[in-house]
Amino acid sequence: MPENQLLHLALLQMNIAIGEPDANFAHLEKLLNDAVAGSPKPDVIIFPEMWNTGYALDRIQELSDPDGERTKALLSGFARTHGVNIIGGSIAAKRGDRVLNTIFAWDREGNEIAEYSKIHLFRLMDEEKFLHSGDQLGRFELEGVPAGAMICYDIRFPELSRKLALDGARILFVPAEWPHPRLHHWRTLLMARAIENQMYVVSCNRVGTSGTTNFFGHSMVIDPWGEIVVEGDESEAILRATIDLEEVVRVRGKIPVFEDRRPHLY
Repeated sequence: MPENQLLHLALLQMNIAIGEPDANFAHLEKLLNDAVAGSPKPDVIIFPEMWNTGYALDRIQELSDPDGERTKALLSGFARTHGVNIIGGSIAAKRGDRVLNTIFAWDREGNEIAEYSKIHLFRLMDEEKFLHSGDQLGRFELEGVPAGAMICYDIRFPELSRKLALDGARILFVPAEWPHPRLHHWRTLLMARAIENQMYVVSCNRVGTSGTTNFFGHSMVIDPWGEIVVEGDESEAILRATIDLEEVVRVRGKIPVFEDRRPHLY
């Protein structure tokens, strides 16, 4: 962990070409290089949900990345070359005849440190007709610090983030493709997850349009008090923020929510 548990973050709030993995891989690689060339150099880079294909669900079997191998080759090598942790957004990853919406993450040496597949599938976009849900929590360690991962619709389920917090998570990563007209829900739910669990929330949403759906960005880093450290607008951008993970310890000490829980009643 960097000195004083400071982490420099870079959020790649990117547009995604629906159904065009080659274009998306090329675009992401450019943004990754821009991110590490900027100042301060990031300790952690994160990007949006389903960045490799977008929501081309009717073609997802042919477009998905078998076992995530193409994604792993690019991002593991990039992490190792540049000495940066990568929370790899999420991709459509094929496992046998099943496609899952999966986050992979790597440490500075390019070692895979996390894999999480979206637990809650969003029926308003027919996800359940084309994707399989995950059945494991997104728990991992980032340079010795407990962390958690969720994807988009997952943030509507407070019990999931609370479980990750009870397991020790100090920082929650949330890649998403969250569209208009639910910007108010996005901001409110993310701030609530940060406040109630007294942890950092790092959310990266896409921008752009797919069909008739407009995605508004507003990627955010939120501190354990629920204050916004940085927030994007609706344009493509690399957002940067520096966070101090010791703030989680301080906030949890000031308002001892976890000590005051009475789970035998609820």
